[in-house]
Amino acid sequence: MVSQLEAPKLNSNSHLPYTIEGLVQVFTGAHRTFFTNVIAQSLRIAGQGTPVLVVQFLKGGIGQGHEHPVRLGQNLDWIRCDLPRYIDTPELAETESQSLMQLWQYTQDIVLSGKYSLVVLDELSLAISFGFIPEAEVIALLKKRPPHIDIILTGPEMPQAVLEVADQITEIRRSHQP
Repeated sequence: MVSQLEAPKLNSNSHLPYTIEGLVQVFTGAHRTFFTNVIAQSLRIAGQGTPVLVVQFLKGGIGQGHEHPVRLGQNLDWIRCDLPRYIDTPELAETESQSLMQLWQYTQDIVLSGKYSLVVLDELSLAISFGFIPEAEVIALLKKRPPHIDIILTGPEMPQAVLEVADQITEIRRSHQP
């Protein structure tokens, strides 16, 4: 038997007497991996009725693209770049480069629209270091996002300029105990 709980819709007419400022969080580590705690946080927040978007810039292979988001529950949208493969080098075919830039433009537009309260930008640090997404554009987006939006950035070797904008930095390290 399968059941689904429906989260209550937030009443947009009710206003708190104060504004809750969104945070920029960075999850980084030496190894390239999708951080379990980031997806757990995303699912928990979406389950409470808050709209969440997860964007995976360098994962492909499923013919998805931003036009075909996967919906997990009623409040979590998950999009990947429309790539035929998983990106692990800075060399891209022209069509792959165009697809990545379309996803980045879509991501900027959707963040600025304020549609989602939490946006996860997975492996953004690699997209920057490979030269696919300009670091200056990322910083500009983080600074001009609507004030209520939380943004989580993941990936190894996060640029120093991004770390300086972050409200919280979590570094994941592997334990080498026998």
